[in-house]
Amino acid sequence: MKSSARWPWWISALYTIIQLTVSVLVSCGNTCSSRIHPHDVITKLKVTGSGSSAVITVEMEIWQSLPLDCLISIFALLHDEDLIRASTVCKGVNLWSSPAQSPMQDITVDPVQSVVVTSDNTGTIKTWKGATGEEVASFMSGLSETTLLSFNNKDSSFLLVGTILGSLLVLSCPVLCEVSRHMVCDSFRLNLLLSSPDRKWILAASKEKFDSSPKVFYSESVCCPAEYEDSLCHSLPVTGCCAAVFLPSQPARLAVIQSDGLFSSKTISVFDLTLKESKYKKEPQAQQVASFRVELSHRSDVVLEARGSSTLLVADGKHLKVYTFKGELVASFEDHLQPITSLCVDSFRVVTASRDLSLRVLTWRNDPEHGLTLASQYHLLGGSLTRSRGFTRVACDYSSIVASVDSLDGKDVLKAYTFDF
Repeated sequence: MKSSARWPWWISALYTIIQLTVSVLVSCGNTCSSRIHPHDVITKLKVTGSGSSAVITVEMEIWQSLPLDCLISIFALLHDEDLIRASTVCKGVNLWSSPAQSPMQDITVDPVQSVVVTSDNTGTIKTWKGATGEEVASFMSGLSETTLLSFNNKDSSFLLVGTILGSLLVLSCPVLCEVSRHMVCDSFRLNLLLSSPDRKWILAASKEKFDSSPKVFYSESVCCPAEYEDSLCHSLPVTGCCAAVFLPSQPARLAVIQSDGLFSSKTISVFDLTLKESKYKKEPQAQQVASFRVELSHRSDVVLEARGSSTLLVADGKHLKVYTFKGELVASFEDHLQPITSLCVDSFRVVTASRDLSLRVLTWRNDPEHGLTLASQYHLLGGSLTRSRGFTRVACDYSSIVASVDSLDGKDVLKAYTFDF
């Protein structure tokens, strides 16, 4: 669920009960889901203490209980800047709350180890047991800003950390022991981390340094480094990376949006990654298979997503555009009044989230002339803009949508919808 728009870190865990044409859903990823009627839910907010020691606890009393394996998906989205908190929606039972701590910079979940990983503005990285909230390990990076990515390689779990100084740090998870460290873009924030669907490749880049090149690492060389051997790394022949995505059905295919130095014009380059092996060495290679220019109309961050092995989606301001990886513009939509902040793409539909506090649902279809394309279907409204700055992030599966709202009062909200089949 990652893009340039990220979950606000001050979410205070208030669910909004939405009475639209769709039912209200508390969604727990792919593990479970439960339809809940608005009159079955009672939400209570309790604040204990004040200032930096304040602890916020939210209780939701629901007549319909959910299994405890929903926990990871729920509390990964519900946290504020002082603490992380886990609670089930099973009869309002609060499972655990972390101690008050420094404002968080990033959060991720390792589903294999069933732990949550957090980083704060003092440079402290911590892992927490999902079921109990017990602190497992702590690592002091000494850096005020970090970007986290959970990564599983074979039978081991790792944490990839992009630092404000431009280095990629690889830690074992959940014990947080340093495995390796690699410089990517000296003195610039490393804030774009991606892993390929087959877990063989890792992309690391800075969206702030326009003359630097993104680097791709062969994952085994940084997660399981051999003594006296350098990491297997390749610098892509592009500069000014502002967005990137691996194509789901072709794991070694990577698309990158690069800046040409001009705001209104950017280039999408597509590479196939391979590992060339000889008798004495291994060498990563990137073969460019496509490159085409795209004209941009808005100064907001560009969002790039992909479907299958050859379809790219670009959100640029209020516009959503669909391209083949060869550069053919298949479809273009302008369904929003304000910029699109997030996309969620699967094999059946696309959901866009916007600052105008609406979601747009589009579905894939086969066109006789252009092949695979999108058809715009319907809008989901999120409420009044007088109390918020719109949607900031959206995620969906086959049956539900969950989106975060950036509230003006700091009490950000998650809104959940179900599809009525």
